[in-house]
Amino acid sequence: METRGLEPVPDGERTGRARSLFPTWAAANTTVLLLTLGAGLVVFDALNLWQVLIVATAAPVLSYGMVGLVSVAGKSGGAPGMALSRAVFGQRGNLAPGALIWVARWGWETVNAVTGAYAVLAVLDLLFGVRSTTALIMVTLTAFVAAGFLLSGLGARALRVCSTWSACLFGGFSVLVLVHLAGTTPWRAVLDQPAGPAPVVVAGIGTLAAGGISWAPAGPDFARYLPRTVSGRAVVAATVGGAAVVSLPMVMMGAVMAVGTPGLAATRDPVSFIGASLPDWLSVPYLFVAVLGMVLINAMSMYSAGFTAQTLGFRVPRAWAVGANAAISLFLGALLMLVASSFIDSFVSFLNLLAVTFSAWLGVFGMDRLRGRAYDPAALMDTTPSSAYWYTGGFAWPALAAWATGLAAGLLFTGVEWFSGPLAATWAGRNGLGWAITVLVSGVLYAALPRPGAGRHGRPLHF
Repeated sequence: METRGLEPVPDGERTGRARSLFPTWAAANTTVLLLTLGAGLVVFDALNLWQVLIVATAAPVLSYGMVGLVSVAGKSGGAPGMALSRAVFGQRGNLAPGALIWVARWGWETVNAVTGAYAVLAVLDLLFGVRSTTALIMVTLTAFVAAGFLLSGLGARALRVCSTWSACLFGGFSVLVLVHLAGTTPWRAVLDQPAGPAPVVVAGIGTLAAGGISWAPAGPDFARYLPRTVSGRAVVAATVGGAAVVSLPMVMMGAVMAVGTPGLAATRDPVSFIGASLPDWLSVPYLFVAVLGMVLINAMSMYSAGFTAQTLGFRVPRAWAVGANAAISLFLGALLMLVASSFIDSFVSFLNLLAVTFSAWLGVFGMDRLRGRAYDPAALMDTTPSSAYWYTGGFAWPALAAWATGLAAGLLFTGVEWFSGPLAATWAGRNGLGWAITVLVSGVLYAALPRPGAGRHGRPLHF
């Protein structure tokens, strides 16, 4: 059981190679929601199979490429992402992006918990004919959240081992699903689908990339035990490769399934719909393995959320901080399962807002890395005015200004189910590029502003 909190990992305790990140990011994508998103690209966006292939290839390369670049900071500084963020925003200034990212984590964990609970309900229905009730929904949701909480409490080593097994099991059953689809799919109808508009392809990449971008602040959390000598390029390659090897075939499977069963893209309960579209001998073990994978995804998110809560000043062990997230995701999950009328609409809307939220931090943090940031372990943990990262009253005002400006700019171009910015009707807004505008504005503005302490703490980066 891992007992280390925010404190950087000493060089003597760092082991492993960059390839150990491959199963971590493969496991982070073992969710049947990728099937639903792939189906939506065909049913709602009217893309053909080859356009879906472009979307499914470009999205993980773009989003997890960013996650990989941020992960390099983890092996350089040896600390969790939101602890390293103190060097960028200042000890007090880091509270603003940290609080927003912590709140956004609630939503991500809620969506995963709801999807996992749906999978449990689907298995119970397929095996025993048990129909969903309000009481059963709450029991399965509570069990799923509790499992994620317990696994996250074990720490990095347990998550790494479970990621390897989860990726292998899920990958094996996905191959069986692919073989089944190959023999039952009306391929002529699939291949004869007309092409959709090119701007919709761009929008599809943006929607699919949004989920990956949300992992950016967590990237260093899983790379901090790697030796400093590990190649940064290898870290990026392992991150992108692990994500793509799962997300690419999953999105394509969803697109193929949607031709024969278009209801997959619009169902309120996407998991049971998938189970009903496969034979029992395949759907039951597939959904069971999917449940295990989604428990792991929630555990990874809770693991990072615990660090984020600690950076906000909550002087509690990481397990207690994770417990708060678990309780919140349980409450929000119950609302989503019992009240929300359309799961997929809520999910896509949430993804777009989530991407803008994380992109504001990503633009500033990423540019800070490119400008040559090195990390002082003692200063990261020193939250008093004597810290080298105290800057002006505890705030790095240029970083905060760039972050806030980028966030505001992205929201102007974002239009979702619950919110619409004044520029959401423009080309960028219609194509879901609010997150890209956020990254560009925050990163470029931060590059143009002076960085506090650059002379004392900066040095060139070596990838």
